[in-house]
Amino acid sequence: MATVAPNSMNISKIDKEKGVTDSSKELDAGALFVLQSRGSWIHCGFHLTTSIVGPVIFILPFALASLGWVPGVLMITIAALVTFYAYNLLSVVLEHHEQLGKRQIRFRDMARDILGPGWGNFFVGPIQFSICYGAVIACTLLGGQSLKFIYLLHSSNGTMHLYQFIIIFGAATLFLAQMPSFHSLRHINLFSLILCLAYSACVAAGSIHIGKSKNAPSKDYSINGSQQNQFFSAINAISIISTTYASGIIPEIQATIAPPVKGKMFKGLCICYAVIASTYFSVGVSGYWSFGNQAQPTILSNFMGDGQPLLPTWFLLLTNLFTLMQVTAISLIYLQPTNEVFEKWFADPKMDQFSTRNVIPRLISRSLSVIIATFLAAMLPFFGDIMALFGAFGCIPLDFILPMVLYNVTFQAIEEGPHVLGEHLDSCSINTVGGSRSSSFCQTDSSRRQDL
Repeated sequence: MATVAPNSMNISKIDKEKGVTDSSKELDAGALFVLQSRGSWIHCGFHLTTSIVGPVIFILPFALASLGWVPGVLMITIAALVTFYAYNLLSVVLEHHEQLGKRQIRFRDMARDILGPGWGNFFVGPIQFSICYGAVIACTLLGGQSLKFIYLLHSSNGTMHLYQFIIIFGAATLFLAQMPSFHSLRHINLFSLILCLAYSACVAAGSIHIGKSKNAPSKDYSINGSQQNQFFSAINAISIISTTYASGIIPEIQATIAPPVKGKMFKGLCICYAVIASTYFSVGVSGYWSFGNQAQPTILSNFMGDGQPLLPTWFLLLTNLFTLMQVTAISLIYLQPTNEVFEKWFADPKMDQFSTRNVIPRLISRSLSVIIATFLAAMLPFFGDIMALFGAFGCIPLDFILPMVLYNVTFQAIEEGPHVLGEHLDSCSINTVGGSRSSSFCQTDSSRRQDL
C-alpha cells in the first residue's frame, strides 16, 4: 500500500495553471462531459446542500424521541462536526493531488490511486453506485408519496393509487435528467437550497403552532420500552442521525470546481453546514418539543390527527409542494455518478458534447436509468425501510471512515519524517514491477526526502 500519491511527470507550468495534466487530456467522455470543472465555490455549496439536506430531516424528531433531549441534541451536533471534519479532510486530499498535477474527480479514483485498484473497483465503486442509485429510487418513492398526499388533501375519496403518482414523478425526473452536466444543475440546486429552508421553516412553525394550540398533544419526553428496547432504539437513532449527514459524492462535487480548487471546497462546506445548522436543529427540536415520544418516523404524519389535518390545508399543501420540488433536485444530483458511467461507455470524447453521436446515446441511457428507478420504486413501496439499513452500512464507511483513512495514507510519509520515507524509497526500488506508477511513487518520495 502506497503512502503517498503518484506524482505526474513532465507537466508544463501553463498546464498546471489551467488545471490540465497529461492524465486529464486523456479523460473519458464521462469526465469531460458530466464532471465539467467550471463552477465556483458558491456553486459547490449549492451542490453540497442538495446532496445532504433533504426531507430525511423529517425523521429527526423520531430519532430524538429514542435518545432524549441531551443525548439527541448532542448526537446531532457531534455528527455535524465529525462529517464536516471528514469532508474537509477529503477535500484536502483532493487539493493535494491537484497540486501534484493529478486531479482526482471521482471517489473510486481516489480509492484506486491511494489504496489500490481493488479498493476502487470492488469496494468504493460498488458501494457508491448502490447508494446513489438507491437514493434515486427512494426519492422517486418519496416524490410519489408527496404527490399522493397533495392529491388526498383535495380529494379525500380519490381512487388513484401510489404507483400512479410514482410514475408521474418519474416522468418529471425523466425530463430533467437530460441536463447535460453536473455543473448545469447549479441553478436547480440553488432553488433546492431555498426550498429546504422553506419547508424546514414550515415544519418548525407547524410543530410550534400545534404544540401551543388548545388541542396540543400531551408532551411526554420519557423513552418508551424496556431497557433492552431502549438500547436498540438508541442505536437505531444514532444510525439514523449519522445517515442524514451522508453524501457519498464529495469528490464528484469538488470535480465541478474550476481550478485551482484550493480553499474553495471549505467555503462550500461552510455554506452547506450553515443550512444544516438552521434546518436540522429547527426541525428536530421543534418536532420533539411538540410531540415528545409520540413523534412519528416522519414528522408530517404528526400533522394529521385521526385522519384530520391539525393545520390549515393550504399550509400542508405548501409544505408538501416544497418537499416535492426539492426531492426532484436530490434525484438529479444522485443520478450524476450513473450518468458519468453511461457517458464513459457510450459517448465519444472526440466529438462535441451536443453532437448527434453523443446526444442520442445520452438520451437513451439516462431515460432507461430513470425508468428502471421508477419501476423499482413502484414495485417496492417499502424501499425506504431498506435504505435506512443499507445507508448505515454504505454511507458510514464512505463518509465517516474512508476520509480519515485516505488522509492518513496520503500524508503518513510526510508526517512521520525522513526515516519512513527512506524505507518506502527502498521498497519502491525493489517493487518496480508496477511500471510508471511505481516509478512516480519513488520519484515523489525521493523529492520529498530531499526537502525534509
